[in-house]
Amino acid sequence: FGSQSGSFQDLDKIERLLNEGNIILPIFYNSFSAEIPKLLENQNGLKYDSTQIDKIVNLVLESFGRLRNSRKVFISYRRDQSTSVAIQLYEALERNNFDVFLDTHSIKQGEPFQDELWHRMTDCDVIVLLNTVGFLERKWCKEEIAEASVKQIGVLQLVWPNHKLEKMAEVCMPINLKDENFIDNIFSDKDHSKLTQEKVLEIIQQTESLRARNLAARQDSLITNFLSIAKKYGKTMTVQPQRFITEDIGDSKRRIFIPSVGIPQSTDYNQSSELKKEIQDFAVDKVYLIYDNVRIREKWLKHLDYLNEWLDVETIKKQEFEIWLKNN
Repeated sequence: FGSQSGSFQDLDKIERLLNEGNIILPIFYNSFSAEIPKLLENQNGLKYDSTQIDKIVNLVLESFGRLRNSRKVFISYRRDQSTSVAIQLYEALERNNFDVFLDTHSIKQGEPFQDELWHRMTDCDVIVLLNTVGFLERKWCKEEIAEASVKQIGVLQLVWPNHKLEKMAEVCMPINLKDENFIDNIFSDKDHSKLTQEKVLEIIQQTESLRARNLAARQDSLITNFLSIAKKYGKTMTVQPQRFITEDIGDSKRRIFIPSVGIPQSTDYNQSSELKKEIQDFAVDKVYLIYDNVRIREKWLKHLDYLNEWLDVETIKKQEFEIWLKNN
């Protein structure tokens, strides 16, 4: 619908799409006002360049419900070695519409620090790890890597100059930093080291790319685990192209199981309930969200259990797949 020359076509179709509630992403090259029709002036646009391709793809996937809308990143670092770069990346990722967890900025006073940290890590899409010399010598830094591995969370690892990957961290996706990737080649000052703008943009681009691939892998892992246990108890289930699971239970009735990566939110319940209405050929008996509950804080698990009593969509914890499938 846009035009670099300002010669706009099919304006009536734009108006109809907007009235129907469709999402339209205006992408422009130089000037939003010159290249995008006035009808779309209230839409938040995106200036195109080669670094934005992954972001555009992810926005499209989010719009079609194939990628979750929350965009969560967890920054793992040592305060005594890379605080300034951690804060720099926190601000840059926030500007690019990520919800960023940084311990000094994201945990309010009075909260149990380590419990909240594990809880927030569970719900993130990507961990950006600042691997400075001796990073894994610290107990908590080592445990964060181990936790990411167990939860199958993608890790983008920034390896500092004059340092190499420790064996334990080789499962991560590495970016080997050089002296020249830091302003004035200063990389060892915890309070003043800063990455160049070019390198920051590359990190944001890699975070976008890793996010989509990792969320898909974690979703597939949930599906595989659930199906494996279902097969053990003689249940016949089908994975639909939209990546949810169906089970026919007779009398043209069907149960639906939807894998939810991270911590189930109200939007997940809502979208799942809408899916129930869209399936016309079977009477949907029940919709369930399946999720991994390890490291989610107890108060949130109790909240999800409470919602199960009142909503038409229920949750099933990964650690309870066996007992649920055996008894249902």
